Amino acid sequence: MEFDFTWVLLGFPIAFTLGWLASRLDLRQLRIENRQAPKAYFRGLNFLLNEQQDQAIDAFIEAVQNDPDTSELHFALGNLFRRRGEYERAVRVHEHLMSRGDLTQPERNRAQHALALDFLKAGLLDRAEVALRKLEGTSYEEQARLALLSIYERSRDWARATEIAAKLDSASHGSFSARQAHYLCEQALAAAASGDTGQALDRLRLAAGIAPASPRPLIDLAKLQTQLGQHQEAFSTLLTLEKTAPLALPLAAGLLGNIAQHSSQQQAALDLLKTNYAQTPSIDVVEAIIKLDTASNAPREWYIRHLAREASLVAAAKWTAGEKLGNDHQHGLVQRALDKATQPLMRYRCAACGFEATQHFWHCPGCQAWDSYPPRRIEEL
Repeated sequence: MEFDFTWVLLGFPIAFTLGWLASRLDLRQLRIENRQAPKAYFRGLNFLLNEQQDQAIDAFIEAVQNDPDTSELHFALGNLFRRRGEYERAVRVHEHLMSRGDLTQPERNRAQHALALDFLKAGLLDRAEVALRKLEGTSYEEQARLALLSIYERSRDWARATEIAAKLDSASHGSFSARQAHYLCEQALAAAASGDTGQALDRLRLAAGIAPASPRPLIDLAKLQTQLGQHQEAFSTLLTLEKTAPLALPLAAGLLGNIAQHSSQQQAALDLLKTNYAQTPSIDVVEAIIKLDTASNAPREWYIRHLAREASLVAAAKWTAGEKLGNDHQHGLVQRALDKATQPLMRYRCAACGFEATQHFWHCPGCQAWDSYPPRRIEEL
């Protein structure tokens, strides 16, 4: 049987026509999908701008389904999940990005940073630390170190916090010397509590050398020296404090008075306190002066002197406590009212969040800020 080439000639146009139609259908479908993806993306942006996060998430999920290869959509979706508190879904999105082989190195670093933030927000500090450590040497290195610093502060891992702060300081990302000094002081407190006073002294002296203008290392050092019976050394430490950070002396004024009485340095301490008071009046310094001033009328004179410089309700209440106002019953009522009114004025207040406390904190319990408490009572602010 002979093969008829006529059918072959007829088949070529038919095959070409079918192929052309198929390609047109594919192109048409591609155009439809490409139109749908941008529409879903811009719809998601519109929802996001209007603070409609639920609708924005739905729109971005639709956009990702239509265009699964677009990394920007994944980043937007993952960040939305994190902001919504849906950390597991955010982690899945960013882990999916990390598993893709076509991701560029900058995008991979970005996904690694986003994944670390997911773990951090979820409170998974161990996994966040591992993820952040992988960002060393990348463009996210500084942000990763700052996040690591926050982790170590929250976990009170002061040794690692000191290491990270030193790296940030050496990389010229601002001065972290004061922060390093605080970490060393925290280590010194732990060492002293465990009985290792030698290490505690070394840590405090190192902290004072790293941050000479920081008052905490010197105050903590003077306290520890006093506990060890080294009163003369403690007095010298507070002399240094008055030279390097005179505004912080009110925090150690009472300590200075006690040390002076044990080291026979009452007159030197009194002169120091009077000099400091002349520059920056403070009720704490007044109290320390009264403790050292042996004159019988010293309390009344110093409270009146303070009232002449500052309109202090605290000083007025202390002055009336030693005066006779009416009969005993009337005086007791007035004094009780004054004492109650002055109690809030004797607190310290965080300048960052407004958290008030009866004691001075170097690290705010409310907002976790360092050095946010002025060394002065609320009344004196």
